[in-house]
Order: sequence, then structure tokens, then C-alpha cells
Amino acid sequence: MAGREIPEDYLDGFTRILAEVLASGRRLTRAEVESRRAAGERAAEAGIGLRALVRQHLSTMRAACPDLPRASLDLVLSTLDQVVDALAEGHERAQLLAVRQEEAARREFIDDLLQGRSDPGHLAERAERFGLLLSHTHAVAVAEGPAAYDDTHPAVQRVERALVGRFGNRRILLTPKDGRLICVAPADQDDVLMYFAKQAHAATEGGRVAIGRPQPGAGGVGHSYEEALNALGLAERMNLDDPVLRAADLLVYPVLTRDRQAMAELVRSTLDPLKEARGGASVMLDTLTAYFDSGCNAAEAARRLSLSVRAFTYRLERIQQLTGASPADPVHRYTLQTAVIGARLLDWPSKEL
Repeated sequence: MAGREIPEDYLDGFTRILAEVLASGRRLTRAEVESRRAAGERAAEAGIGLRALVRQHLSTMRAACPDLPRASLDLVLSTLDQVVDALAEGHERAQLLAVRQEEAARREFIDDLLQGRSDPGHLAERAERFGLLLSHTHAVAVAEGPAAYDDTHPAVQRVERALVGRFGNRRILLTPKDGRLICVAPADQDDVLMYFAKQAHAATEGGRVAIGRPQPGAGGVGHSYEEALNALGLAERMNLDDPVLRAADLLVYPVLTRDRQAMAELVRSTLDPLKEARGGASVMLDTLTAYFDSGCNAAEAARRLSLSVRAFTYRLERIQQLTGASPADPVHRYTLQTAVIGARLLDWPSKEL
């Protein structure tokens, strides 16, 4: 609108206000100030800049008040000061409302996208507004750390600057949600997700990042997001140390717990006797976990538990006595290791099965 004249309805009443002020020497009434605020709001909603609006008011003032004496000029300038303040307030108020509405629309879209609550066709239409093409396959990375992250958190701003600086506009969606940091990217841009993981791990002071599998369509983003969340929960239960986890690499765990009742029965029948050990089942479960995680190397497992090799070997012997299964025997080892994984997934023995 900079090169066009502003419609007269944005100036309605301004000439009358000037005339009455010059005649009476009064200040603007509350209704007159509100009329200028309303004009400022309407101008902002119509895309008219504040400078152009003020410039048009100044032009109207010059045309209406030629050759003013000093006293009258002071009155006009005082009136103009009030008018400009009111115009600016209304203009800013409308812009702030627009920003809030945009933020609300973005939050609603993100919730619908990640939770799959909207019609796929409508969701795809809205996605284009935020830079995503849901006809493509996408993957979602989720980062969590010691703090809850929102739009104003320095970690979020740091990761956003890094991604924009590295990749520019690549149809990437970066947003905080539920205290975590989320990145949605086309599945063929794995470099984006890995760079996000690197930056998020650093920005969250060693936080963990999980990446869901690539999934197609509007509902695929929600599926990939759910997989990433599940991977984070699994890493917590299984004490996985990797800073970056891929859901595709952890598929064996959901498979093992798909029949929860069967897994619970395996844990009970195999590991329940460990409750009779000194210190309870948890101590022996930690022993088996360290043994299997170290590749069945007793010396390495002992080091991880800060035990002597002799003490660790005694524990393995005690486990064999209680369960009737030897961790060193290949057949027994598979049963024990599966039961140990099940126990960690089911949070046994903290929770009764």
C-alpha cells in the first residue's frame, strides 16, 4: 500500500477532530482516541503500514490547517501526538493478535500432526502453510534433556539457528512439544535429522535423541513420532547409553513384549528364584545384565560393577544354583538373556508380574 493512497474511511472523523480542537482548545475525548485505535487496527488487518497511515494523517492535517498561528499549531501538534499514539496502539494490538492467532494455529496443527487427530486431506492442506508436503515420506526425531524446553528456551533457539544456518528452508519443521524438542524432516534427508540429533544432544547438555522410522502420508508423521517416543522410554527402562537411538534398531524389544503375558511368565519361571539371593533379585539381575552387555566377558562385567572377578564369578555360580541355568551354556544363555531383557522391559522385580 506504500505507493497507493489510503482509503478515506481510515481518516473518518479526523478533520472534524482537528476543527473542534482548534475551536475549543480541548484534548481528544475517549471516544475519539478509541476511533483512532480502531482505525489503526483496521489498517493493520488490511496490510497498511503504520508509516503510511501516519503520513496520510499528516497530509490531511496540512490540508485542513494552512497558515496556522503559533498557538493553534501547538494545539494541532498536541492533537496529532494523541492521534499517532492511538493509531500505533491499535496497529500494534492488531499485529499482536495476528501473531497470537498464528501461534495458536501452529500449535493446533502440530498437535493434530503428531497425534493424527485430523482428517488426512485437511491436515495435508494445513501442512503446506508450515512448509511440509505430507505426500512425501517423513521421519521424526525427538530430543529430551534435563529441562523442559519451550519456544523461548536458549537450547531451542540454538538448535533452530544451527539448522537454518546449515540447511536453510528444506521443508523442516522444528518445534518444542511437551518439554521435548521435535524435528520433522523428509525421510530422504537423513543428514538433517542426524545434524539435528548432534545439535540437540549438545544444546540439551547431553540429552538423548530418538529417531522414528520413515513413514508415508499424513498419518506417517504421527507414527514416526510415536516410535521415537517409545524408543526414548525403552532407552530409559533398558539403561541404553547411546545418545542417538533409531527406532529401527530397537524393533526386537517390541517384538519380545508383543505377548506380554508370555514374557511375564518367562520372567517369573526363570528369574523368580533369584529373590532368594542375598540382596534380592535386583543384585543378580544387574549381574546378568552386566555379563550379557559385556559380551559374556566376566572380567569386563566385573569392572563395570566394580567387583573383583572372583566375586563376580561367585555371583554367576549362585545364579546357576538358584535358577538351574548356566549363563555360560549357549542354550541356557539364550533363555536367561531373553528373560533379563523381559525383566527390564517389564520393570521387574520393582513391579510384580
